[in-house]
Amino acid sequence: MLPTDLLTHRLNGETIVPKRLAIDTKNLELAAELIACFQESIGNSQGELNERLQDFEGDSPDYRIKRGLAHLLKGLCEFEVISPLEPQVLRERVFKVAAQTVPSSFNSQQTLKNLALQLSHELQREVIAEEIRMGLYADLAENRILTSFDAPTPEELLHRYNLSQVQGIFYKASHLIINAHRNVPGQYKLLFRYLKLFQLMAYIEGDAEHGFTITIDGPTSLFSPSTRYGLAIAKLIPALLHVTKWSLSAALQLRDFYTNNWKTGRFNLDSECGLISHYPPGKTYDSMLEASFVDRWESLKTKWVLEREVDLIPIPGSVMIPDFRLVHPDGRIFLLEIVGYWRPEYLQKKFSQVRKANCDNLILAISERLNLEKVGVKLNDCPARIVWFKDKLQPKSVLAVLE
Repeated sequence: MLPTDLLTHRLNGETIVPKRLAIDTKNLELAAELIACFQESIGNSQGELNERLQDFEGDSPDYRIKRGLAHLLKGLCEFEVISPLEPQVLRERVFKVAAQTVPSSFNSQQTLKNLALQLSHELQREVIAEEIRMGLYADLAENRILTSFDAPTPEELLHRYNLSQVQGIFYKASHLIINAHRNVPGQYKLLFRYLKLFQLMAYIEGDAEHGFTITIDGPTSLFSPSTRYGLAIAKLIPALLHVTKWSLSAALQLRDFYTNNWKTGRFNLDSECGLISHYPPGKTYDSMLEASFVDRWESLKTKWVLEREVDLIPIPGSVMIPDFRLVHPDGRIFLLEIVGYWRPEYLQKKFSQVRKANCDNLILAISERLNLEKVGVKLNDCPARIVWFKDKLQPKSVLAVLE
């Protein structure tokens, strides 16, 4: 994402409007030139790349745009320390050898040659003096070598820039409300997974039939503003873009440019915003365990139809999304959740959700490898039907419970 000093926005009353770049010929050519600059710098140092970028930036009035695009491209680079030994160790070796001779230009070159011979013997490959000279301070940022660059297309870079400008709005958010309207349940699961991944303080209300309202406390609503928490909220936005229909409203705490006092700002966004996510879409299955279960189920001769993530169970302040739904032509419906290999904290939360849901058509498939007693999980008051399995969940075991 972009740092604060590269964000550009304007105020329309209390509403903040981030700057976006048009996907036109001029901006596409600019993006293409920057991408080429990075591609041509592969094998060179970060310092040399920075010099090229500074020349490219020049004294043009749109330097912030060029600098912002370059910042995003650096996030797609791999810079490595290239040295025959760890630079700190190499410096110690050079200084130790150099201390045995009188300082001079000739002796300095001879020191590097002597050490090159020693290292060639130790490393069992040819090491030259220039390699040692380059490796002495290779751990400094400007001396690291650009070894790989995952080049985007010019259009992808412009979309990434526009998204980053919007993400920056949420660095100062004090309150955030997301209305995720009726969507495919798998999209909800991806969104809720990112909520958990970024450890956001969210309260979830609603159901799959009518949609969900997600209330998130922003970084400025904490006891002291947290940049890290603001970044976490910003990282959620690309995940939200994978949901088909949604709307968002945020309250912001902004500094007044003239008085330096805090004032309230507003920002709204919805699924028609035109932003493009760079996050990959959700995986078809969360694990090989689920995938193998589906393969086995398809080989069975049964009237029960297995469906993937099509039901959501609302519970106070959160939601539970079972892995599968099982539907019979006579109208019977069961939900299946596979509990495989997870951390103790996850297991405690999972079974707490099951009890709160109090769903009488839920089946829990639990791995025998899980030591539930050790993590304080008891099944005597669990309302779900239980199926135990070892390494693989057998469809016949689930069918036995269904019938």
